[in-house]
Amino acid sequence: MQRAGLAVARLALAVAPHAKTIWLACGPGNNGGDGLEAAIHLSSWGKRVAVTWFGDLEHGPKDALAAWQRASNSGIQTFDAEPPELEAGDLCIDALLGIGASRAAEGPMSRCIEHMNASPAPILAVDLPTGLNADTGALMGSLPTSQQASGQQVFARWTLTLLTAKPGLFTGHGRDLAGEIWFDDLGIDTFDMKANAMLAGAPPLVRRPHASHKGNFGDTVVVGGDDGMSGAVVLAASAALHAGAGRVYLCPIRPMEGMLLARQPELMLRRLDSLDLTRATVVCGCGGGQGVAEVLPRVISTAQRLVLDADALNALSADDALKTLLLQRAKRGRDRARAVLTPHPLEAARLLATDTSSVQEDRLQAAQRLAERFQSVVLLKGSGTVIAAPGKVPVINPTGNARLATAGTGDVLAGMIGARLSMGQAVFEAACEAAYIHGRLADQWPGERPLTASALAASI
Repeated sequence: MQRAGLAVARLALAVAPHAKTIWLACGPGNNGGDGLEAAIHLSSWGKRVAVTWFGDLEHGPKDALAAWQRASNSGIQTFDAEPPELEAGDLCIDALLGIGASRAAEGPMSRCIEHMNASPAPILAVDLPTGLNADTGALMGSLPTSQQASGQQVFARWTLTLLTAKPGLFTGHGRDLAGEIWFDDLGIDTFDMKANAMLAGAPPLVRRPHASHKGNFGDTVVVGGDDGMSGAVVLAASAALHAGAGRVYLCPIRPMEGMLLARQPELMLRRLDSLDLTRATVVCGCGGGQGVAEVLPRVISTAQRLVLDADALNALSADDALKTLLLQRAKRGRDRARAVLTPHPLEAARLLATDTSSVQEDRLQAAQRLAERFQSVVLLKGSGTVIAAPGKVPVINPTGNARLATAGTGDVLAGMIGARLSMGQAVFEAACEAAYIHGRLADQWPGERPLTASALAASI
């Protein structure tokens, strides 16, 4: 706790070096103890410190009570609920509940959160913003209509997570509540905790051998484009091409407008029944409509590598025979033959026979359930995309932003995964790395330039 308090105090000085007043809202447990230890350091360094403490002198944790006693002996100013007026250059520190929260804040603590969110001073959260589930990224309490209206969740500008990076910071509502995330292991290198999630890292740069040809980088077959959705299949195919596939075959379920194909003349238009899928990667479902169900039995049974997206997933959720084919496929080739399923939350809910809110309440668990049920690699899209596979620790993708919330970007991601599979990459790694690059492109997007799916595909 003393190490945690020192780490918090150091970061507070780094992010708000000119703060005249630092207000620390400290809860009754160990998270509050971390805040009290930080208050002691900040006061000793000459800062004006104000503390609101919600502890219980009779029943609080031993270490937190010891921190309170030291803070009291240091002469730190305390307030029952609200601090003095703060200015924009000051700082609030949220040390209310952290990972110990089991329910939403209420009463005086809720009013304290409202005051903190409404303050002009930015907020630094200790370990976890109050009101966020550390494991799932779900909210404690109801979804606020605005930051100022929330008395149950803290909206931090910075979060210092301690000992381990909590999965909830990177998925669900974590990215919105946590702000910029910092990490400190407190010097405990041997801290032993079974990981229930990992963060995706930047993929290594792979250089193509000079003595190579298009056949070395595989064939990607993209199937979809029914019910006026030709653009989706072209976006996926274009993304596969820009992501490095050697050859990309476009197989529309319905006749395609020539103008769409003219925009990407490198794509080869083919009938699906004319291609040998046993040597190809198939990306199936983008804009597939109702017609995709007709081709799925052959695609699932014969494709060497497989990505199922959009309407292919909707067809899968409604047809037990297709589910059986997918399971048989996994048994034949184990990891090499696993399909990649790329649902958004509504598609995931259909596959699990549940509702979207249940999926979003625990995205990690939903992705793992899908992976086990379909014996496939599952990429659950959304804020903090989750990639799961049978027998593996799931991975959370840390890149990406709300610019990707526009039509067609999911088709681009499916094509990117397909290209990496065509080039021979392992299935789970292909999904993780494609998601990372997809999000990084959005993070690096010029601020004044609108992000469209076609421009995203061209920028890979």
